[in-house]
Amino acid sequence: MKLLRLKINDPNGFRSLNQGFTVDFLRNQNNKDNDTEFNPYILAGPNGCGKSNILEALAAIFYHIECIHLRYRPDSLRYDEEENAGGFREEIATPDAFELEYLMPLPDSLKNEKMQTIAHLKIVKKLGLRPKIFWCNRADGINRSVPLDKKTAKELLPKYILAYSSGENEILSLPFFKMRFIHFDEYRDMLTRDDYYGQAPEGRLVYLDDHFSQAILLSNLLLQPEDILLPFKRELGLKGVKEFRLIIGKHHYEEIHEDRLRTLSNQERNDYSKTHRELTSNINITIDKFKNCATSSYINYDEDGNEKSLTLDFFVDDSTKEAFRFHFSNSPLELFQAFQILYTLNYYCIDQITRARIYTSKNIYLKQDMTSIALGETSIFRIKEFELDIDQIGNVIYTRSLSDGEHQFIHSIGLCLLFKDEPCLFLLDEPETHFNPDWRANFISRLRECFNNTKQIMREMLITTHSPFLISDSKQENVLLFSKSKTTARINISRPDFNTFGASINKITMKAFGKGETIGGYAEQMLEQLKERFYHGESREKIIDETNKLFGESVEKILLINSILTSREDK
Repeated sequence: MKLLRLKINDPNGFRSLNQGFTVDFLRNQNNKDNDTEFNPYILAGPNGCGKSNILEALAAIFYHIECIHLRYRPDSLRYDEEENAGGFREEIATPDAFELEYLMPLPDSLKNEKMQTIAHLKIVKKLGLRPKIFWCNRADGINRSVPLDKKTAKELLPKYILAYSSGENEILSLPFFKMRFIHFDEYRDMLTRDDYYGQAPEGRLVYLDDHFSQAILLSNLLLQPEDILLPFKRELGLKGVKEFRLIIGKHHYEEIHEDRLRTLSNQERNDYSKTHRELTSNINITIDKFKNCATSSYINYDEDGNEKSLTLDFFVDDSTKEAFRFHFSNSPLELFQAFQILYTLNYYCIDQITRARIYTSKNIYLKQDMTSIALGETSIFRIKEFELDIDQIGNVIYTRSLSDGEHQFIHSIGLCLLFKDEPCLFLLDEPETHFNPDWRANFISRLRECFNNTKQIMREMLITTHSPFLISDSKQENVLLFSKSKTTARINISRPDFNTFGASINKITMKAFGKGETIGGYAEQMLEQLKERFYHGESREKIIDETNKLFGESVEKILLINSILTSREDK
């Protein structure tokens, strides 16, 4: 997908974005069919200037639209005036009034000889009313002013909404964690009703956090071609994975749904095996795939002889990778989705009351409730003993030994590699905060490598950053600069008035972040003190000598010395 325009019409605004705030994402309107080149949008500006609010607004909007179109909604999410007044209502959203326009490639089911290959969609949400989705360039004779039906609208939504925040942005992550609970309740409900569950959850919102880090890396290292993995090898020195262990808990049971319970005889109701279902039993097909790829497996039993957990060990060689290619359709994304649903089952430990409270809450300070999953003995799924083959040291290390910057790299680059062939919206909130200067300078290049030689897919990526390196590697039309008025607190957005591509870091720092100095604040203060001492009578030679001894080379140092040397008064 490709974004065209976002406008906030809610009288209350959204976070720091006021009513009427509009951002236009420039696109060549006369060449929409060829708009598949990967050019991430860089959102830059000082702290508190509203750039992350764009990502948060998009996440909230697509969460609301997704909930409208889900086939399954948990009972605790459903609105009921008396029983659940805080439940989900299609006509109430945050923000509650907005316009969002974007482009989407037409799925095969909607193509015909009259249609363009790219659909121009517009979502309009008015205050207190259900959002409407319009197909603005429809060419099949159907009135374009008529909103799309649910089935067609669902086909023209982005395939996935993907987010990652290095700073653990709670506002951004809230709708994604809510969707995780929907995924769990969907699975649990189908399990207790004895309905079949597929390999992937229905919801298309995916948030990448520490729990998914190992799953991302494994999915890529096991199933991506060697040339696709070059960013990992070049920056991290990763040659591959040596071995790992999967532990799948078999200890938790859920009581069957009351509709199923009513079909049982009195005798059967007293039989625990008839009234309860082991939590992982509805994905036995997926678990069997992992077992068929494993080097060895064994079952752990509790004191009473009941199954406690299944342990699968993998010593990775070419035959192991071949097994994964066979059982997971040679698809890293399919493998990741298998890990995703297994991780989702860990949410069983969060009780129904807490889940219901999270569904209906707009409180951003719920992270402890949403992420209080300790991956220990009570977990349903864990990845353990994950050893990597590292090029530089000719040895192996555990993933837990990786630095924060290396984990960030795995998240951002791994995410792109997994979803590179899908029409997605990527929302990356300051993904490079722990990178060294070299990695920051090359980050956009590494992202581009992820999408080289991929299908002609329309995908959109928004990156918030404080790094001038990311701006210097981006074209002027793909950079948005944010600022906040000191008098009105209104957020202003503009495009750079200079060519950003290849521009110097100093110029970008001055233009984008309002920082004219090229040295630290303490050093600048010391220079000012030396300047004051000179103008209060100390000798020119003494001040210059002290300046040369104290400071390294900088523009500020040269300017001070030049100002002293050119002073008319002989000190």
